[in-house]
Amino acid sequence: MSRGITEFQPERLSQILSARRLSQVQLATMVGISPATVSKWRSGVQAPESDALERLAQVVNVSPEWFTRPTLSIGSTPLFRSNASAHVAARQMLEARLEWAQDVTYSLSEFVDFPALNLPERAFVDPEQISNADIELAAAECRKIWNLGRQAIPDLALAVENAGIILVREETGIAPIEGLSAWSTALSRPIILLSADKGNAFRSRFDLAHELGHLVLHKHIPRATERDRHNQMEKQAHRFAGAFLLPAEGFANDIRTPISLDSLLLLKQRWGVSVAAIIMRLNALGLIDEEAKLSLFKRRSARWGAKSEPGDEARNPECPRLLRRTVELLVSSGTMPLNGVARHIGLSARDIEMIAGLPAYYLDGAAEVHDLAKLRSTLAKFGGDTSPSGDSKILPFGRRGN
Repeated sequence: MSRGITEFQPERLSQILSARRLSQVQLATMVGISPATVSKWRSGVQAPESDALERLAQVVNVSPEWFTRPTLSIGSTPLFRSNASAHVAARQMLEARLEWAQDVTYSLSEFVDFPALNLPERAFVDPEQISNADIELAAAECRKIWNLGRQAIPDLALAVENAGIILVREETGIAPIEGLSAWSTALSRPIILLSADKGNAFRSRFDLAHELGHLVLHKHIPRATERDRHNQMEKQAHRFAGAFLLPAEGFANDIRTPISLDSLLLLKQRWGVSVAAIIMRLNALGLIDEEAKLSLFKRRSARWGAKSEPGDEARNPECPRLLRRTVELLVSSGTMPLNGVARHIGLSARDIEMIAGLPAYYLDGAAEVHDLAKLRSTLAKFGGDTSPSGDSKILPFGRRGN
């Protein structure tokens, strides 16, 4: 680099362009420089001087110092849920958000130990190696090592995080992509990012199980560029999701004949899985044949339409807790001041709040903040649930030794 801040990391500039969905020309206009200068910064030929770096950081809403931090590369190429119909720029934006989730997690891991990773190991290097029997066995093993039994999973997000997977759920503005996942070398654990745009709890649970399938089955398989190969991997992740959410033995015991849409609606609420996914699982298990499957789908479409089902609003989407409670723990314990979180990570407070699932303006001190110890004792006094939010146990954290 010929001039400017010598520690400037060009990869950060590429990352911010993707995350903010900006072109070089748009960024140049916002900063008040030429597009050629942005191109030189991005290629590493030239670096911004301090005043230009300040303007750059201000318009993209990160700290100037953030541009001097080396990037942490994602170890595996992210696998997208339904990526075939999405624009390249949309996928790049979500990849950047996934990288930021990695940055947030890595920064927080300096202070806490996250739950140990607990996933089945598979060594497939080609989707052609994976049979339906392999998928059923992998899903069953995952349930076994997570102690989930054969019944409906009360909270899949909690189960996933307790297994050491980093989970982010946020509004992305990109409806065609429901989720993506990747293995992080820096964290030695995987990350899943789910879209919260549709707000359908049943779809979200299936999307999460689908990404879990990719992580278990396709860890050593590169992202497919050919449509047929991509579709094959998507079908395998779909099969895993069905097998994981609706285990053969437990689910089959709940089936009563003749099968009707009304009976499937009852199963939907019990198992937390859409009627459409239940129909596919019934067919996969051989409980209905192809003709019966098509008949049920036609009746479903005629009765309810293709995009929604009765009872979709009966369940709230499951929300991640791990990153949110990590930040709350660091703040409530005095390990990190509230206004120091964004400074430590380098991203804007708003981005951190979205990635960690924190309330809006929490890091500004504008959101309501409870001391968890006082909250628990107060609730106990009145005989209430003493777990934060009253919805689950506290995730185990252990402070790292110095």
